[in-house]
Amino acid sequence: MRATWEERNWRNIPGPFYGGETDTCEAGPPIAPRHVLADENGQEFVYRQPRTRFEVETLLFAAWNDPFGGYACDGDEHWTVEAIRSWWSERARVREWAISFAANDFVAYLDGEAADHLRDYMFWLEERRQPGAGVNRPDL
Repeated sequence: MRATWEERNWRNIPGPFYGGETDTCEAGPPIAPRHVLADENGQEFVYRQPRTRFEVETLLFAAWNDPFGGYACDGDEHWTVEAIRSWWSERARVREWAISFAANDFVAYLDGEAADHLRDYMFWLEERRQPGAGVNRPDL
């Protein structure tokens, strides 16, 4: 996994994993259909961060099948609470793209669980632990 933060696809949802300059064979979406999509140029990106060990393994398998090594997993070193809030405030652009490409699962995720997952991730970035029951998480 050799992608750099600067080359990440703007469609990547905040989290540790992201796609940068991948090949255009679009091998990732069939391998990890609940996590990876490809844009109009065939560049792959992570639209849903993994939450279980199985999901991590599935996403890693998609990344390892990219001959360019166009994925990375150093998002924790780059994302901040403020940057996530900024991404979230501009999600209409991402959502519009997802609608135009019939990426219905991505749209449903943005309209549903994404906010909670991002709040958990923001807590992780600040505290380096998962939020427990009744813990106040940062607002988007």
